[in-house]
Amino acid sequence: MTEIDTLPGIEKAVSIPRDQHPISRKHIAPNALKVLYRLSEHGFAAFLVGGGVRDLLLGKQPKDFDIATDATPEDIRGLFKNARIIGRRFRIVHIRFGREIIEVTTFRAHHEARNAIPEDVSRRQIKGLDSAHSEAGMILRDNVYGDIDEDAARRDFTVNALYYTTQGFRVLDFCGGMEDLQARQIRIIGDPQERYREDPVRMLRAIRFSAKLDFEIAEDTAAPIADLAELLESISPARLFDETIKLMTCGYAERAFQLLDKSGLGNYLFAPTLEALRHGSAEAGKLVELALRNTDKRLSEDKSVTPAFLFAALLWPVLQLRLAQNHDEQQAPQQRFHQAASDVLLEQLNFTAIPKRFTIGAREIWDLQRRLEKRNRRNVFSVFNHPRFRAGYDFLLLREESGENLNGLGDWWTQFQNGDTNQKNEMVNALAKTGSRRRRRKRKKPAGKQS
Repeated sequence: MTEIDTLPGIEKAVSIPRDQHPISRKHIAPNALKVLYRLSEHGFAAFLVGGGVRDLLLGKQPKDFDIATDATPEDIRGLFKNARIIGRRFRIVHIRFGREIIEVTTFRAHHEARNAIPEDVSRRQIKGLDSAHSEAGMILRDNVYGDIDEDAARRDFTVNALYYTTQGFRVLDFCGGMEDLQARQIRIIGDPQERYREDPVRMLRAIRFSAKLDFEIAEDTAAPIADLAELLESISPARLFDETIKLMTCGYAERAFQLLDKSGLGNYLFAPTLEALRHGSAEAGKLVELALRNTDKRLSEDKSVTPAFLFAALLWPVLQLRLAQNHDEQQAPQQRFHQAASDVLLEQLNFTAIPKRFTIGAREIWDLQRRLEKRNRRNVFSVFNHPRFRAGYDFLLLREESGENLNGLGDWWTQFQNGDTNQKNEMVNALAKTGSRRRRRKRKKPAGKQS
């Protein structure tokens, strides 16, 4: 067992004893403890680190537990048969226990921006390097290992750079994280401009943690964001999609969206939506607000949310604006709708990559809105048996709640799905009779015939 007090760099930490912090092993996942103890038993230093420590100190129950160690990825894989090394830019180890994954990283060291790589160089050409930066300063490869104090300095925010050890059950603070935790603020470690240039996604992470924790972003951390927001253009749409999902499913999506808009970062994730909110209908804007609020509520109740529904809601104002602007009389309404839906999704793909299964889901939710409005004997049961009926129905209720007048459509579908077979048939038959009467009233008399 490694005595952590002899670990290089440990002397730079402020050590917080067990009686001065609330972390208890009973709140740590058993599998995380198993990994900590096994690494320790084999002569390696191992610490719980990051959001898990932060949340435990705040009295929250973490969803994930991450571990930092002086063991290399190969050392870790040798100790755990259920371990897998992943990543190129930043190699980490995932240790899987059923559905639970414990993420383990080797202490990183700060490294100079050597090996500056031109923007057009492929990933394959930097594969053999431990360290590489783009000419703009972005980290392309970060596998230089170091001591624990260097690892702390390489982390993003001070509140995420707190380490918990089972040796003495202490918390180690290298960067003033405890002070910022008590002040309820998000502060980046090091020079903000340099750290954002290394990885522009850190600006989005600052927004997410601010929203999730209800912390203010420290003034020096927030100041460069407006000027450096354009750096997000260098991030792949696939990675921006991942960050978008994290923002929208952090449990505080409504606040996160407001912060994205206020900071200017939203223009690099949801530019079409923000533009439509400024020029579209009040009802469409209200729907986005309600959808985000509903997402937060569902997550607080441990219910699932789907990206297809989220993007259907976020892009609904864009779709409505496109339809309102299309005055092509030669196109049938259905044709105009499908063309607008395709255009909206293609435009969003310029900002965030969206997997096809989610774009298909969003389109189906939109298409169901038209079909839910068109009630007749043949259509009603077809719509009701659609795989995405529930999502389409929930979306319909959001439209009504946002102020859109649908003549009681949501209430009709609520009664229909809650009714038994006889009640459903009666409701459909009533629709058929109403439609028949309307058609008879519209029938014109033959020309020239006198009554």
